[in-house]
Amino acid sequence: MGIHMRNDLTLVMPVYNEAECIGPVVAAWLERLQETVPKFRLLVINDGSRDGTTRALDPFRGRPDVDVIDKANSGHGPTILMGYRRAVENSNWVFQCDSDDEIPPDDFPAFWQRRDEADAIIGVRQNRAQPLARKIISAASRGTVRAIYRGGVRDVNCPFRLMRASALAPLLPKLADDTFAPNVILSGLFALHGLHILNLPVAYRPRRTGTVSLAKFSLWKKAFKAFRQTVGNRWSKPC
Repeated sequence: MGIHMRNDLTLVMPVYNEAECIGPVVAAWLERLQETVPKFRLLVINDGSRDGTTRALDPFRGRPDVDVIDKANSGHGPTILMGYRRAVENSNWVFQCDSDDEIPPDDFPAFWQRRDEADAIIGVRQNRAQPLARKIISAASRGTVRAIYRGGVRDVNCPFRLMRASALAPLLPKLADDTFAPNVILSGLFALHGLHILNLPVAYRPRRTGTVSLAKFSLWKKAFKAFRQTVGNRWSKPC
């Protein structure tokens, strides 16, 4: 029986209703990964999209370097967690990015080049314009993580992060399957467990296609859920 070789990297990309941009986004990431990483998998998880996303992903199905998974809708956070749990099983590094084209792949090579310096490299979005409600929620997330987990991550929910699988894997059992904002909690856990963190700037551009899926009322409701889970996780059972 042959020895199973781990990938150098698995990129986890959750997708929901991004038919207008998902094809170019996946193509751009494949090009960048092919230039940068010797052995990788691009894990695209289609979270029950109701537009043309499923069809837009068809050209990438069956490729040896891409896994496209279609599943029932469960939300952005649970979809990310599903990807992380798969990725740590077969890769040395895990990278997460969103599919909305707000952060292009141009800054990824700098992350990959510096991977041996840290257990987690987290992007810091530059010149990010947000509505007032999201600014308040982002500030509250940063303050909560800083207060109860210690500092370390400047942009706690940034969807552009490179993580050492051996450091990430022991933390995943701490997160429930329905965690709304796993990246926020993981940012805190990285600091709490003394992992070495680098914060690197990444280019950010406003969404050019599609719409934000959370209405204002739902946004506040989900933000409260994320706050409750983030605080509760701090004193839950140890890893």
